[in-house]
Parts: sequence; structure tokens; C-alpha cells
Amino acid sequence: MNKNTGMTLTEKILARASGKAAVSPGETVWVDVDVLLTHDVCGPPAIGIFKKEFGKNAAVWDREKLVIIPDHYIFTKDVYANRNIDILRDFASEQRLPYYYDVGTENYKGVCHVAMPELGFTRPGEVLFGTDSHTCTAGAFGQFATGIGNTDAAFIMGTGKLWVKVPETMKFIFEGEIPPWIMAKDLILQIIGDIGVDGATYRAMEFAGDGVMAMDMEGRMTLTNMVIEAGGKNGVVEPDQTTFDYLAGKTDKKYEPVFNSTDARYHSVRHYKSKDLQPMVAKPHSPDNKATVTEVRGTKLTRAYIGSCTGGKISDFEAAARIIKGNPLRLDTYVVPATTQVRQQLREVTFEGETLWDIFEQAGCHMGEASCAACLGGPSDTFGRLNHEEICISTTNRNFPGRMGSKKSQVYLASPYTVAASAVSGTIADPRDYLPVAVG
Repeated sequence: MNKNTGMTLTEKILARASGKAAVSPGETVWVDVDVLLTHDVCGPPAIGIFKKEFGKNAAVWDREKLVIIPDHYIFTKDVYANRNIDILRDFASEQRLPYYYDVGTENYKGVCHVAMPELGFTRPGEVLFGTDSHTCTAGAFGQFATGIGNTDAAFIMGTGKLWVKVPETMKFIFEGEIPPWIMAKDLILQIIGDIGVDGATYRAMEFAGDGVMAMDMEGRMTLTNMVIEAGGKNGVVEPDQTTFDYLAGKTDKKYEPVFNSTDARYHSVRHYKSKDLQPMVAKPHSPDNKATVTEVRGTKLTRAYIGSCTGGKISDFEAAARIIKGNPLRLDTYVVPATTQVRQQLREVTFEGETLWDIFEQAGCHMGEASCAACLGGPSDTFGRLNHEEICISTTNRNFPGRMGSKKSQVYLASPYTVAASAVSGTIADPRDYLPVAVG
């Protein structure tokens, strides 16, 4: 088989990384790893396994390719969480790692999946593994990116390689212009609701069509971020000029993008008419428990949460501010920027003459530090954590019992538009009622 024909984007990346002219779904290959990512939750156990198996004085395979970004349990008094940071700090010093972004320093970044693109580590055509299931976010850049366990991460630390089964690819095509009240979160909630939380198990999910390619990189990142909620191995979008423009100035490393062959074979292809899309929510307690906003409008809520790797990017906050500005809030509303860069942008980006920070603060929102915060629950003193029987509407990515804290709480997943509209309404609300756009 000619290496330039017959393969999907995912297959081509894995073929190149394994030194093969071609690979096929189901084939298992050794791949060379371009970047390994870990953080404060999984980094310490991965480091422990690495030292046990390779020796307490072993050096990582390539210190330029290991990125450590603490982000999950950061701003807490919990002694175990704090000890994890100490372990990372000691390891980074011992290994002389240039890409360790320490808490409490000017180097601290925030949520790893948003910081990685900001730092230029999400390069088209490369292979990225991370000890976090949402590592698949980076697939928005035409990269093979997926989450792995601590043992696999330890093996990569010592060898720079990993054994990978080539996944089949499911393709999701959005045809036509996406309505202005629809966000990427609505698209991915629609898909997950259609195929189920196991509908893409160990498959690549590729997003395409003029609706997707018109999105900015942050919208594409939202799509690929949540493929794991459908069981996907990785998510991917073909790189284009939008991709290259975003990365310009963020990395000086040369990268070589790859693209689908015209005769590539897919497990399945689903087509959506963008004009027919509706604002969506995922009801408790599963990301595939879908409903249109119209179907659940008026549902009682006690809290709104805007943040995480899925919903804490600057474009997410720009969307929320369009609705919140000038409207009193009826819900306890938490705003958590994904990264320190986004937090700074909140003080710089304006809407109708006011900064986003001022809009949220004047509305009475609780303003958080850059981190994962309550998205993964965390210790009881975690900012925004659901500690009781709250009913929360959130821009985060999971709503299983206890995901954001108390197992007695309930979480509805939605876009920043819908979360903001609901914060103003006090119940689940349709963003079309608050946006200055004509409803078709």
C-alpha cells in the first residue's frame, strides 16, 4: 500500500510514528512518542513506577519531551494533594526538566489541556500521550493525542515508545453554517447522545465539514476534548490554515502535518445539517443523557459553573459575557479560567466597553484561580465544589454521580451560552431568549 493513499489522518500519524509505510485498524505497532504529559494526580504514581522499573537513578528518555503541568488539586490545604506537588517538584529538579510549570510561581499555567496549545506542544502530525483521559483535546490540531495509564506513562519515561493498537475512525460531518446560538459543546453533546458513552469505544472520532472547519481552534478543542465521553481513543480534526495561524509564534519546532487520503476507509460516517442543530444539555447522571434545551426548559437549578478544559477558554467566557452583561443573576455562579493566560485575558478582552472580568464581577460571579477546580470534585475546600445537594448546570465534561463533589448533587452539562442563560433565568433556559439573533 502506498503511504499516501488508503489511510485516515490517525492511521497516517501512527504509521509515520512507527516507521511503517502503512498501518491498518486493529494492527498493533510500536510508536515513537513526541510528547508525554502528566500532572499532579497521575504524575507521582507514574514516577514511582518509573523508578521501580528503571532504577531510582534512571534518567527519562528525553527531558525535552516530558511536560509536567500541575492543575487538578492545587489551591487546597489537603496535605495529600500538597504532597503530590512536592513529588513533582523534586522529580523535575532531579531530572532537570525544562517543562515543569510549578504552582506558586510565575511559570504556573493552569489546566494542562488548554495550556499545552498555548505553549506550542500540540503540533500537527505528532504523537502526544498524557496521563489524563482528556489529553484527546490536542487532536484538534491534527495530532494523535490520547490518555494513558500510569504504567504506560512510566514505560514511556524510560523508553520513549509505546505499543498501540491502531483504531478505526468514525467521521462526523457538519454541513453548512452553524447557527450563531450554537456552540461546539452543543455539537459534541448531540453526538454523544446519539451514539452513547460507549458508541466510539477504542475508535478515533474525526470531525469534519464546513461547519467544523469554520470554527476557531478553541471550538475544535471542545469537540475533541469530549470524545472520551463516548469511549473514543482519540479525537481529531484535519489541520488547516486556522491551525497553522494559531501555532505561529508558539513553537519553533518544525512539524509536518498529515491529511486524510481521498480513498481512506472509515468505520462509519455520520452527517449533520448544521442549520438543524439545537442547544443541548446532558441530564444527570451521564454525558449521553441528552435533551434539547426546549425539552428541559424551566428545570430547577441552584448553581452555574463556567470553566474547565471544556468550557474555560477565553471564547467560552466571551460567549457567557454576551448574555450575563447587564442581567442580574439568579444562581450562585462560578467562573474558573482554565489557564493563567485566560485569567489575564478576562481583564483585557472587552464586550460593549467593559472587560469580561468586570462583567462577571459586577454580576456577582465568584471568580476563581486558573485550575481544574471543581470539575473533578477534589478536596472539600476546592473552589466551586458541590458539597451538598446542589443542582448545577456546568460547562464541564462529565456529570457522573460525585464527579463535581457530593454524590447527592446533580449536574447538567451545557454550552457556555446555555449556562449563562440559565444563571440569569434561575432555571434551565434557552440562550436564544437572551442573544440578539434571529431565530430561524
